[in-house]
Amino acid sequence: MYDLYARLYQRTFKLGMNFLPWRDPELLEGPGSLGQLPQKIKDLGIGIVLVITDREIAKLRLMDGMLCALDALGIKYLVYDRTVPNPTIDSIEEARSLYVANQCEALIAFGGGSPIDCAKAVGARIARPDKSIPQLKGMFRVQKAIPPLIAVPTTAGTGSEATLAAVVTNSETHEKYAIMDTSLIPHYAVLDPLLTLKLPPAITAATGIDALTHAVEAYIGKSNTKNTWQWSREVVQLVFENLFEAYSNGKNLEARTNMLKAAYLGGKAFTRAYVGNAHAIAHTLGGFYNVPHGKANAIILPYVLEYYGKSVYQPLSELADLIGITLPTDPKQMKAQKFIEEIKKLNRALNIPDKVSGIAEKDIPLMVKRAAAEANPLYPVPEILNRKQLTELYYLIKE
Repeated sequence: MYDLYARLYQRTFKLGMNFLPWRDPELLEGPGSLGQLPQKIKDLGIGIVLVITDREIAKLRLMDGMLCALDALGIKYLVYDRTVPNPTIDSIEEARSLYVANQCEALIAFGGGSPIDCAKAVGARIARPDKSIPQLKGMFRVQKAIPPLIAVPTTAGTGSEATLAAVVTNSETHEKYAIMDTSLIPHYAVLDPLLTLKLPPAITAATGIDALTHAVEAYIGKSNTKNTWQWSREVVQLVFENLFEAYSNGKNLEARTNMLKAAYLGGKAFTRAYVGNAHAIAHTLGGFYNVPHGKANAIILPYVLEYYGKSVYQPLSELADLIGITLPTDPKQMKAQKFIEEIKKLNRALNIPDKVSGIAEKDIPLMVKRAAAEANPLYPVPEILNRKQLTELYYLIKE
């Protein structure tokens, strides 16, 4: 009976998605496109901005040119560089206080998924000062316009520059959850591959597989549309053609450009077609052990796909055909297995482990409870997994 309820819930949501006020960010694309941003801000009549980033990005001095150009155009700015991986409520509130105290007019999120998520959550709190972060948890609790938000990704994976979600961590309870509202989709996004050239290989790998996970989970789910189907296929092709090159030869500008495109399209796909159980499990690992989200997804994805069994043979066989690893005579099951093996092969080439270390058995029941609550009934997964099945998956991925 629960499965029937969940499927009805998902179908209702899929229908409702057609009536949401979607927007695509206005893009500044290509090598050196960050240089166009200060004039864009000037043209918008914005006089003071809050830049949200993290200390590692600040140390790399990737923002220096942008900040100098803002100065030259008479645009004031403040920099909040205390965002932490898996942004916490405390860091969000700290950045929000800085924004309000200095009467800022716009937000620039500069970095990976964490600064972008932090900036989105700050925007949500500015739009809804009457609501705390926990009160904004879930779907469509913001429902008001946020300040102009400009996303400048420095990694190629999260797709946060295209999504309606901000993922937040409660550092006291170790709970990791999303605030989701179309108002949180950034208004502008800068896809400048020059910003990713210094990305360490390990981060290139994990974030790249994150983009792949977004596309695969969107593609195999039951809320696909013609657009999300096409975006997902394009992402899968881009990742398999470019990720290893970006990992092994980080200066390859074409590979970096293509991975940024893959991340962006993956974000567009999953924000409309949703993700699945790999993400639900990954979020608990981030909340409990601070496992980087991309790395968690990379490890978990093959296990989840294998666990789904025959329910994913058709879509995975299509993706296997797409990347050219099958024969026309191969049965669907074999094609699907070949696709899963190709993910494992890519993970090995990227030095991504095949298990998660440090999982404490005492934590598994609570992680299962939270993963189940995240996935069900919302995620339109191929197979709705109960707590017993999710528990089995945790033990499969546990080192």
